[in-house]
Amino acid sequence: MEDGVPAIGGIVLAAGEGSRFGGTKQLAELRGRPLLAHAVEAMLSVPAISPVVVVLGHEADEIRARVDLGAAQPVVCSDWAKGQAASVRAGIAAIGDVDAAVITLGDQPFITPQVIAGVLDFDPGDHDAVRTTYDGQPGHPVLLARRLLERAGELRGDVGFRWLLEGARVRRFEAGRLADPTDIDTREELARL
Repeated sequence: MEDGVPAIGGIVLAAGEGSRFGGTKQLAELRGRPLLAHAVEAMLSVPAISPVVVVLGHEADEIRARVDLGAAQPVVCSDWAKGQAASVRAGIAAIGDVDAAVITLGDQPFITPQVIAGVLDFDPGDHDAVRTTYDGQPGHPVLLARRLLERAGELRGDVGFRWLLEGARVRRFEAGRLADPTDIDTREELARL
């Protein structure tokens, strides 16, 4: 923490193989750009977040070659196939010594910088996490404060960090009117957009 301002890193999770999508969905085109580019741009647009890492796994070399990651640092999670928890651990390890981390998903192209900035409003003395909700339903981004980041080594499987939030002091941030939380899992969902 510098001058009372917490150091906050950003993590974009994009390591999966897109099995339900039937291919590398990070590279699927949406409005003339790869799907992943939209999520990375939103995270990089929030000046208070630094560093920003993008966790890759499946087809990492091809994604790096075809997606402009800007100032975001690509991190390859070698055990990405073991589930989202492995990607979360890799991202947390890569951002280094921060007071908190904001986590978004690479397949949610409509999460806005305003929503990402909205989770930054937290008091480390009162909150362990900030969870975005959309009309009351939990979603992303999620902010994990230092106390929870230190427990990242405990994460396993495909549940990500959800169980870390159980019993934690979580501030809810309602963003239903600020962004569309749609995540793209299938080619049909992408075609509808």
